[in-house]
This record gives sequence, C-alpha cells and structure tokens, in this order.
Amino acid sequence: MKIAVIGATGRAGSRILTEAKKRRHDVTAIVRNAAKLIGSDIKSLEKDIFSLQSADLEPFDAVVNAFGTASSQNHLHLEVAKHLISLLKGKEKPRLLIVGGAGSLLVDDQGTQVHSTPDFPPAYLPTATAMGEELTFLRTVDDVNWTFFSPAAEFAPGKRTGQFRLGKDHLLIDAQGKSYISMEDYAIALVDELEHASHIRERFTIGY
Repeated sequence: MKIAVIGATGRAGSRILTEAKKRRHDVTAIVRNAAKLIGSDIKSLEKDIFSLQSADLEPFDAVVNAFGTASSQNHLHLEVAKHLISLLKGKEKPRLLIVGGAGSLLVDDQGTQVHSTPDFPPAYLPTATAMGEELTFLRTVDDVNWTFFSPAAEFAPGKRTGQFRLGKDHLLIDAQGKSYISMEDYAIALVDELEHASHIRERFTIGY
C-alpha cells in the first residue's frame, strides 16, 4: 500500500511512519523540513501542507494527517482538514485518516464530552475544542473516505505491546479508571485500519 504521512517528524507521525514501514508499506513523509527525518531510507515530499495540490496526493492509497501545531494556532486543525478534503473531494482514493483528539469523546450516554468534564485541564481546552470542530466538519463530508482516530485521554510515547481495545465514540477506561494508550500501540491500530478499512466516514478510538 502506498501511504503518505503528513507530520511524519512529530511524535505520533514518526511512530506511524515506523509502523507502516515495518509492515513493508511504501511510505512517503510529507514534511516542511525533510532534514528532520530520522533515517536515510525514508522517501519524502518537502512541502507546506497548504501548498499541497490534488496531484501530490493522487499516487497514494491513503493519506495520514498527523499534523500538529502550537496551542496558539489551534484554528489550523480545521483549516488543514478543510484543505485536505478539498483536494480529495469526490475521489475514492486516497483515504484520509486523521490523528484526532480525545476531548470530543463521550463519557456517558447523555452526550457529555471529555473536555466538558470538571477535571479537564483548562490548558488543553483550546486544542480539544479545535479538534472537536474538525470532527464536526468531517461528519458533514460524504464524498471523501475519511476516518478520525481519537486516542485515549493520555496519549504518550511508550511501549509497543499490541494489546489494546477499540471503541467508537466513548472514552475507553481501564480497570484502574485510567484512559491511556501509547503512541506505539496507537500506530499499530492506525495501520491496521489502513489495511482493513473498518471505520469509513466515522470516528473510532483506542485504549487499554
């Protein structure tokens, strides 16, 4: 499978790239600065995300958007999604798989989202709100094969165990009341989704 990873030098993006290469997929990193890529055997397209054109993405079976930005520029999450959708509109491929956020996941059956709970850290609220708006926009799109993949509440570098649970719109919590997933295991599930296409035009999530 030919896969493009936008933001491949970031924490999540680099692990997704590594996982896809480990499974012998043909991977291209779409980055602003190819010099930041670790490894000389990584194919790259050095381009700003807003400079991408439809022709840049046509060769790929899937595009992974692992774009990240400073909290002061959270509005870019929605702008990036709109730009990528405009490039892929009306096309069966490539698929678009977005590394989403956990803030818009539900914690009950009354529609309460994680970022609306009393203990949610205020510092993360702008990012959570912005990524929730991104998902709301995607849910209006019916002519692009998009998928939004929300991690657990705690999403950090860790171990690659291959042991995890998947869900849809509700936050996954373990027996100790913790919601956590390593970026390495998240990458496994993301590449699984690329290979099996189980969640087209919907959000899904992961946790232990």
